[in-house]
Amino acid sequence: MRREFDLTALRSLVAVADAGGVTRAAGVMNLSQSAVSMQIKRLEDVLQCELLDRQGRGVALTAAGEQLLSYARRLLALNDEAFGRLTNSEFEGEVILGVPHDIVYPVIPNVLRQFARDFPKMKVTLHSSFTRGLLEEFQKGQCDIILTTEGHLGEGGETLVELPLVWIGAPGGQAWRQRPLKLAYEQRCIFRQGVQAALDAAGIPWDLAVESDSTRTVEATVSADLAVHTVLAGSEPPYVERIEHGGHLPSLGGMKINLYAAGRRNSPAVAVLAGLIRDGYKARRIESAPLRVAV
Repeated sequence: MRREFDLTALRSLVAVADAGGVTRAAGVMNLSQSAVSMQIKRLEDVLQCELLDRQGRGVALTAAGEQLLSYARRLLALNDEAFGRLTNSEFEGEVILGVPHDIVYPVIPNVLRQFARDFPKMKVTLHSSFTRGLLEEFQKGQCDIILTTEGHLGEGGETLVELPLVWIGAPGGQAWRQRPLKLAYEQRCIFRQGVQAALDAAGIPWDLAVESDSTRTVEATVSADLAVHTVLAGSEPPYVERIEHGGHLPSLGGMKINLYAAGRRNSPAVAVLAGLIRDGYKARRIESAPLRVAV
């Protein structure tokens, strides 16, 4: 038979221990002395042991009472934390999170799951777009938090991690060997101009084979071995692989994943969500590439 503690009775035990007696505890809890004594007696009946040493003038905890007191404090703290989060009006409403589509995975789903578990009254709207568009929307107040992929850090932002940009192509593909090199990019991809400049500096002719607003179109073209593409290490989509070109393609350096959080509306929720994102990137380890977490 499963038994459960009465939290009100546990609260009386804690009050007696903190106040130094039943009478004082009754005053603190705004209850009668007999009500507090009855709650302590109820705990003793359930546990079949004495919790208070009633000999002498004062009241002291027995060894069993001291042991239960430690559990009682933890149980009450967890109860109060859960109740506070579920009823706190500061954690009601909506937070708009903007993330470039190519870095939604692997960190963001876990962050959203944890935030939804801890703050079920909050709605998080995930908006996936390109860095330039997200920065514009953030400046207009249309997003509460955004992540960006940039070569530098903008005003008011913080760098979470810096990752190398890598070449990707079809598994076992040969498109990277062709000249001019066939490239596939979204129209607003922030990596595109830097990659083209690196190819020009290396004297490698290139041709923009695919320019589309659709990420799926780019991925399909690359996975069909009709072109190559670049992504941040660790964010390679399915059905493609990192190209082991042996120096036949230029090194592309690194890019920063930056976080920008608004301090305006929903500030408590924004702060918590931003903290979860920071923790997610600190915990993330990419096995196939070096990762430098910003301090």
